[in-house]
Amino acid sequence: MPMQLFVRHETRYRYSSAIAQSWQLSDQQAANLREFLLRGGFLFCDSFYGSRNWATFEESLKRVFPDRPIVDLTDDHPVFRAAFDLPGMTRVQIPNMNSLMGGGGGWMSDGRVPRWRGITDDHGRLVVLIALNNDVADAWQWADDPRYPGNEANLSLRLGVNVAMYALTH
Repeated sequence: MPMQLFVRHETRYRYSSAIAQSWQLSDQQAANLREFLLRGGFLFCDSFYGSRNWATFEESLKRVFPDRPIVDLTDDHPVFRAAFDLPGMTRVQIPNMNSLMGGGGGWMSDGRVPRWRGITDDHGRLVVLIALNNDVADAWQWADDPRYPGNEANLSLRLGVNVAMYALTH
């Protein structure tokens, strides 16, 4: 069930994910999302590529947290070790199926280099995980299709477990 950013004090869920492509938030949605995250919520942003999508997304995210930097995550971040140890995760790109089927390399636009980024709260807890130039949700969707690369499908499923475990335990 989608989280309603239009509703103030949305607290039924601790974890939410967003397709960040062309993401634009109103002032009220940004305020609601900030409150959700600072009350212990977690947001996983995925399925967007390139500098153009990043600029739009970053602009909205800075409305949510104008006072918090977006940082690059390192391989030793706990989100990459919450249930499964995923060494080298920050150098992995989870490909987009449409791009693969179209003969592309799994990326779109100028998004060839994967970026795993995030925003933390005052206690250092990751509250936003950003999978720029990745399409983890696509890997989940196509995991049982033999045309989708098996290694990336398996990695995406392990990452999904890690993200859920991290969101529920940190």
